[in-house]
Amino acid sequence: MTKKPTSPLILLSLSLVPFIMVLGNSMLIPVLPKIQSTLHLTPFQVSLLITLFSIPAGLTIPLAGVLSDRVGRKKIVVPGLLVYAAGGLISGLPPLLNIASYPILLAGRVVQGIGAAGTAPIAMALAGDIFAKQERSKVLGLMEATNGLGKVVSPILGALVGLLAWYAPFLLFPLLCVPSALAVWLLIKEPQDRQNTQSLNAYFSSLKSIFQKKSSLLLPAFLAGSIVLFSLFGLLFYLSEFLEKTFKIDGVIKGLYLAIPVLAMAAISYGTGLFIKKKTNLVKTVVVGGLILTGLGLIAIAFFTNLYYYLAATAIVGIGTGLVLPCLNILVTGAVASDERGLVTALYGSVRFIGVALGPPVFSVLIKGSKLVSFGIVSALAGLAAILFFTLAHPAQGKKTTKTPDHGVKAGKPKLNAVPALRKPLK
Repeated sequence: MTKKPTSPLILLSLSLVPFIMVLGNSMLIPVLPKIQSTLHLTPFQVSLLITLFSIPAGLTIPLAGVLSDRVGRKKIVVPGLLVYAAGGLISGLPPLLNIASYPILLAGRVVQGIGAAGTAPIAMALAGDIFAKQERSKVLGLMEATNGLGKVVSPILGALVGLLAWYAPFLLFPLLCVPSALAVWLLIKEPQDRQNTQSLNAYFSSLKSIFQKKSSLLLPAFLAGSIVLFSLFGLLFYLSEFLEKTFKIDGVIKGLYLAIPVLAMAAISYGTGLFIKKKTNLVKTVVVGGLILTGLGLIAIAFFTNLYYYLAATAIVGIGTGLVLPCLNILVTGAVASDERGLVTALYGSVRFIGVALGPPVFSVLIKGSKLVSFGIVSALAGLAAILFFTLAHPAQGKKTTKTPDHGVKAGKPKLNAVPALRKPLK
């Protein structure tokens, strides 16, 4: 664990990883209508550009976590960034050469998703490995902040780059990923004394044991996390097309409007994270309230035609999401012992990615019918998640935790900043 003043270059190299990862979906949202019209695709077909990034990422995150425990974090993060970059070239280079192929575009997105699984979640674990306890909290907080910044910047950046060409955002990924990979490899020194030799049989046995003991808390938490991200990214997909077709809003202005719900989410997430650390007994209340607020924002959209009311409703969805996610991070990371936490947070990250993956294609189907019915169904899902969480989830209050050499956990106040494999999974 380093005790020297942290180099700004090391902080920058670590913080760039979650920033780049969050661009993977959000930066493409503003250009999806242009891709659809250029390649003559249906809304469902263009939505698969989000889905076929998120599903491979969600399925691969647990594997990346296991491998990083055995071979080292850098050996996963650096190749992950390079694979991420290669996927961008696969998707963006053929159109540049006048070979606009939808199957090739999808193939590139699958490759990007696989690469993304080895980036931000493992970089968070790497930060947990190399920094001492007090410094670790600050660095991980900075990485969370850059993740939130990426969510806000990405729609605007995607709209700006998309002015050059519809495929230009894909070509931006290698320009960002390759320097980031070099910085991680050259600037960060990884501890060599940490190695997990747990067998795969023991790994899956641990997984089974965890869910037998904690299913009443973890399953509602997983469901809540996936539904709020399903709703948010489905709404962003719908909003991108709706603004263009209904209000003739395109380009950077559309990117700014798309940033409203994610800006609301990022700001509220930050505030909720600060508040809930001092009021952990209110975690359940805040999650249920956030889910209800998300549902209310979704159903309100069905009744609005005025642009500003419409955008206010999308901001409410962002606020609800921002209330839910930080609380779920605390619940999931604190629900199990430190030597099991990486596995559980990896699975939680996978479920979140699946929620993101399903949002756009499901919304592309629903919006073909009644607007009231479509948003009513999604709003009801948020309400169902709120009921299940309120009924089933019972976070432990004041539970004593055994002190461990890694964390120095005090009784009744488990420290949640350090995990051996994957700390807080990002979107």
